[in-house]
This record gives sequence, C-alpha cells and structure tokens, in this order.
Amino acid sequence: MAAYTTINDPSAFFKCQLYTGNGSANHAITFDDTDTDMQPDAVWIKNRDTTDNHCLFDAARGVGKIMYVNTYSGNEVDDADTLDTFSSDGFQVDDDVKVNTNTEDYVAWCWSAGGGSGSSNTTGTINTTTTTVNTTSKFSISTYTGNDTAGGNFGHGMGTVPHFFWTASRQGDSYRVYHHRNTSAPETDYLTLDTDAATVDSAVQFNDTAPTSTIISLGTSGSVNESAHTYVSYAWSEVQGFSKFGVYTGNGNADGTFVFCGFRPKMILFKRTDRSGDNWQLFDTERAPYNEALNRSQPSENTADYASGNWIDILSNGFKQRGTPAGMNGSGATVVYMAWAEAPFVNSNGVPCNAR
Repeated sequence: MAAYTTINDPSAFFKCQLYTGNGSANHAITFDDTDTDMQPDAVWIKNRDTTDNHCLFDAARGVGKIMYVNTYSGNEVDDADTLDTFSSDGFQVDDDVKVNTNTEDYVAWCWSAGGGSGSSNTTGTINTTTTTVNTTSKFSISTYTGNDTAGGNFGHGMGTVPHFFWTASRQGDSYRVYHHRNTSAPETDYLTLDTDAATVDSAVQFNDTAPTSTIISLGTSGSVNESAHTYVSYAWSEVQGFSKFGVYTGNGNADGTFVFCGFRPKMILFKRTDRSGDNWQLFDTERAPYNEALNRSQPSENTADYASGNWIDILSNGFKQRGTPAGMNGSGATVVYMAWAEAPFVNSNGVPCNAR
C-alpha cells in the first residue's frame, strides 16, 4: 500500500491548539505550530477543566455564532463575547467563561476551508446560503435552508465523494452524522454526535441516498431538512496521508487492534456503533504528547478532560488500542473513527516521519 501524500504539511489545513484563559476581552490565540500559518474556518473549543459545553464556530455562519456539539437544546446563539475573530494564524476570543475563564485550560481543534465565509453553491436542488471549501484537504462547510422535500440536496463543493459529514439544525436538533463505513449501506443510517446512541436506520435523514462528488441528499427529518429552518453541514473526504475515516473491530485485549492510517494522527475521534451507551471519544497529540495517550474529551458530554480508563498508542502510521474499554476495544465491537494527520507516514519525497 502506497503511503505517499499530496499534503506534506498537514498543519496548513488542521491544527490543535492548547491555551489558558485570561478572562479578558480580545484574547488573541496564535497557533504554536510554526510550520505554516493557517487561518481557521472552523474552531471547536472545549474547556478542559470544567463542565462547559463543546463550542463550535465557523466562518460560514460568522463570528459570535455559537453552537454546542454535546447538546442541541441551546440552538445557535448569538454571543459576541465568545469567538470574535478568525485570524491569519489563530483566532481571538472574548471574555465568556466557555472560551476564556481566567487561569482555566482550553483545547481548540481548527480546520481551514475556503479562507472565509464562501459563496452560494447552486449545484443541488437547494442552493446553499454559503459554502466555503478547501479542495486540497477536502473539507467544506455549508449553510442552507430546508425545504421539507424528500430527495432535496445541496452542493458541498469538494469535487470528491464525502466520507464523513454531519448536519445540524441552527434552530436546535440533534447532529446527524454520516460515516461511509458505518454499515454496509451507510446512506440508510445515521449516528448522533451529541448522544451516546448506536447507529439508527432511518430513510428520512439522508433519503437512503449516498452522497456524490457534488451533492449531499436529504430526507424530510426536521434534523436535516425542515421547511424554512436553517442548517449547517461539515463534510470531509479522505486524503491519503492527511485524513482517514474508517472502521475496525475491537478484540477485548490490552494488546489491542492496530489501525493503519497512512500518517501519524494529530486528532482521532471514535464512536462504537453497534450498541448504545458508549460515548464519542476524542484524542489529540497536544493533550497526550506521549504514549500511552490518556487525555481525551467526550464530545457527547460537557465534562472536563478524562485522563484514565481508555488509552491508545498514537503511532507513525496509525494507532493501536492499549486498553479494554467496551466503547473503543470491546470484543467484537464495531467502532468508526475519524483521524487527521500530524505528519504523513511517508511524504511526497519518500521521507518517512518519526514515531513519537
């Protein structure tokens, strides 16, 4: 299997940043990673120390508009005291406690899309209000208004088939998640980012229609396509050496399942799909710089960082389970994962990356 990549520097498209709040307005966060400057278009912030919500911001909806990953009850909120700038190499937060409590520690996962709010995509039957897209890293953010029509669809702009996307109502409803390895017919099923629920079969989410290189199809569920309601959708497609969206089977052993990604991961998101009761798990190499990696978040909860119970090794070419938690490595468990790179296993010049 070739491990070469078209993206030698993943930090140009994805960064993970730790910072400490100062409780003051106009707190500028500059990325520590100095390889390449990156203006983020999506910023996901979590207070590591306490039970604040996971806060999601993006350039398509505009600064000061906050959505909560772990709960839909708050809807989209206009809050000028949260994230107020997407900067040329970072972002700026104000004095709201969810993003900037004095002396408390935060983590931010940040992606670049099109370098701004974007413009309307008119490819589908639903014209997006705006779509901002990066056709190199294969990531797009779209906003649209629902039409309550089965088979309605909108253009994502990536030019390749999405492997992983979620759609969320800005009026408040659970995040509906598509993963191309969720089941043998993933277009018929969905996961819920803000709960610990198992995979659900439903024709009214994605209309039992697989996404294409141009469009994402919708059913009539209020979670994705209620008439006159507004939505935001994040979509990714795999890029060799940069991103991978796959599935594995747990073995229930501390000498756990190894998964080849083709890169050293920077961030990995996990979800067991075959039963309810197992939370999403999110690891990154900033909070867990050494193996075994312990520090993690649970995006379906507002809890502080966890530092025990589940652990993995993050390797030069993928990851390996090192514990026996049922939600990540239970015997026979079906687990989907979403991973973004810190470094390709082998760059385009044939140079391999180092292990941690």
